[in-house]
Amino acid sequence: MTVLKSIVLFVLAALLEIGGAWLVWQGIREHRGWLWAGAGVLALGAYGFVAAFQPDANFGRVLAAYGGIFIVGSLLWGMVADGFRPDRWDATGATICLVGVGLIMYAPR
Repeated sequence: MTVLKSIVLFVLAALLEIGGAWLVWQGIREHRGWLWAGAGVLALGAYGFVAAFQPDANFGRVLAAYGGIFIVGSLLWGMVADGFRPDRWDATGATICLVGVGLIMYAPR
């Protein structure tokens, strides 16, 4: 159950961080306005709280592992929101990152 909770928190954190950054990007770079950017800032702040609920008490471990989730999530977000098409090297790198997440967070200690 702890692993499932951790995975759910990672996914929620990625949605908030990547979504927040995307909203800021849209607000500023795509000229959608300050409401978009403000919503992004709120989402980015919420991300920090979600990350703090990880069952593992080691900040460095959690954030290092989250880096892999962020990479995969960013590629997926780009596919859904912007029509980005990852190539085989993107997919290979993302797979390596997920293996790293598994080792960092869930390997027996």
